[in-house]
Amino acid sequence: MTIALKRPSDKQYVTWMGTKYGITVGQRESAGRMTVFESVVPAHQGPPIHVHHNEDEVIHVIEETYEFWLDGEITRIAPGHSIFLPRGVPHSFRVASDRDGRNVTILTPAGLEDFFLEAGNRQLQIPTDMPAVMELATRFGIEFKGPVDWAD
Repeated sequence: MTIALKRPSDKQYVTWMGTKYGITVGQRESAGRMTVFESVVPAHQGPPIHVHHNEDEVIHVIEETYEFWLDGEITRIAPGHSIFLPRGVPHSFRVASDRDGRNVTILTPAGLEDFFLEAGNRQLQIPTDMPAVMELATRFGIEFKGPVDWAD
């Protein structure tokens, strides 16, 4: 394996469900070991509850405060903090602010970046395109569980 350097201009960008993903390291650069991407998440938004069956995940919050739903518990994460999400644990998050949030995500092993690239390029939407989203998610070992009741 060789050292892989990616400049900001080399990132692969895709937008899915309002979140802009900038993929800096993927399976090709890491020989399948990890994926790293930066996300800009719209204010008060985030994914539905889901489970990664294949990857462990670390999310490092850069801007704004996030709320994480982890197997029924809600935890607030401030900028500069990171959270480890082991594979197999139902989770979700949202930006708990009136401004867009920014975070870096690290997934191991690599490969899930291709889910975001395909979902974004196909412009799939939840819940409108759920059969196609579920088919794609199944291919990547993701299980969607539904929306979070944030109780606000």
